[in-house]
Amino acid sequence: MRNDMIIEKIREEREKHAAQFGYNIRAIIDSLKKQEQQSGRPVVSFSYISDDNSLQQYQKA
Repeated sequence: MRNDMIIEKIREEREKHAAQFGYNIRAIIDSLKKQEQQSGRPVVSFSYISDDNSLQQYQKA
């Protein structure tokens, strides 16, 4: 498999970001969610409100 400069850059940035949070997955996720909210861009949700008004998650088949 050949080296792809874009993939390598993504991996490098991901590693730097994870290191900032001591590789704590919860802290990494919280940071990414904060960035997501601050971006102002629409976010896709895989949740929906069912007929009984409860929040549901779509399940993979």
